[in-house]
Amino acid sequence: MANTESAESRYRAYLTKVKEDVMTGVSYMIPFVTIGGIFLALGYAVASFSGTGVQQVFEATGTPGWFLAQIGNAGLTIMIPILGAYIAYAIADRPGLAPGFLLSYIIQDGALLQAAGDVIGLQGGQAGAGYLGALVAGLIAGYVARWIKNWSVPSFVQPMMPVLIVPVVTMAILSPVMIFVLGVPVAIANGALTAALEGLQGGQAVVVGAILGGMMAVDMGGPVNKVSYVFATGLIAEGITAPMAAVMIGGMVPPIGLAVSNFIAPHKYAAEMYENAKSGIILGLSFITEGAIPYASADPVRVVPSAVVGSAVGGAIAMMMNVTMPAPHGGIFVIPLSNRPLMFLAALLIGSLATAVIATVIKPDFDERVGNTAEGEATTTTSD
Repeated sequence: MANTESAESRYRAYLTKVKEDVMTGVSYMIPFVTIGGIFLALGYAVASFSGTGVQQVFEATGTPGWFLAQIGNAGLTIMIPILGAYIAYAIADRPGLAPGFLLSYIIQDGALLQAAGDVIGLQGGQAGAGYLGALVAGLIAGYVARWIKNWSVPSFVQPMMPVLIVPVVTMAILSPVMIFVLGVPVAIANGALTAALEGLQGGQAVVVGAILGGMMAVDMGGPVNKVSYVFATGLIAEGITAPMAAVMIGGMVPPIGLAVSNFIAPHKYAAEMYENAKSGIILGLSFITEGAIPYASADPVRVVPSAVVGSAVGGAIAMMMNVTMPAPHGGIFVIPLSNRPLMFLAALLIGSLATAVIATVIKPDFDERVGNTAEGEATTTTSD
C-alpha cells in the first residue's frame, strides 16, 4: 500500500512539474503573441480604412498597413519556437534553450515535413506542426538536454557542455526523430484541428465556445483555466482568433458577474466582500479571472457553478456570432481589435448577468448561511 501511494505521489509531482514547465513556455510566449496579434490587427484596420483591403494587406508592399502586418506576422511566427524554447529551458536550463527553439522552428516548415512525409510514406504536414509540435519538441528537447547535461565527463570537457556539447548532441539526436517520426503526425493532427475549428458553424461553434468559456471559470486561474487559455492562444498563430474571444470573455465574466451580484444583493455576502466587489469589476474588465477567487473560496458550492454557467453562456454567444480577438490579453482595452466589438461587449454583459442572477438566486442570506454552519459545528461538537 505504501509503495502504491508513493508511486502515485511521484506521478502527481511529475505531472505538476510538466504543467509548470509548459506554463513557463507560455509565459515567455505571451508577449510575442500580444505584439503579433495587436500589430496584425492594426495592419488590417489600416488597410481597411485606406481602401487596400484586408485580404490584400500582405501584397500592398510599402503601405502603412503592410509594415504593421509584417511586424504582427513576425511576432506570431516567432511565438511558436519561443514556446518550445522556454519549455525546454524550464526543464534543462540554458543548454535546452537552443535545441528547443530550433526543433520547434524546423517543424513549422511545411515543405520540410511534406518531404519527410514522402520519405516515410505518410502524406500531410504541409502547414507545419503548429503550437502542438512546439509543445512536443520543447518537452522532448528539455528532457534529452537534461539527460546529456548530467553525463559524467572529464573536467576539461565540462566548460564546453552547456554551450557546445549539450545543444549539438541534443539536436543531432532529436532532429531526425522530430522530422521523420513525430513532426509529420503532429502536423497532420494540427492541420485537422485547424480545419475543424475553421469549419465550425451553428451548434458546433456554440458547444466549443461554451466549453472554452466555462473552463475559464472552473478554477479561475488554475490548471483547467490554463488549458483553455493555452489552447486559444496557440490558435492565434494559425489565424484562428474566435476561440480567443470566447476564452477572454469566459475569463472576464466571473469577477464582473459576482461583483454585480454583490452590489444588488449585499445581504448575501459578508460585509467585507463589498469592497472586493469594487476591485472585482476592474479586475474582470482587465481579464484577470483571479478577481473572483475570494467569492469562490467563501462559497465554492454555489459560486463556482454560477461562474461556469455565465462564462459558458458568454463564450457560446461569442463563438455563435463569430466574434474574434487577435490579442491574448488586455480585456476591455483590446476590445477595439475585435471584428465585432459591440457583440463582444454584448456577450460579456449577458454572461456576467447570467452569473449574477444565478449566484443571487441560489445563495442564501449571509447571516443565515453562517448561522447554519455554526449550528452544524455545535451539533458535531455535542455528539462527540
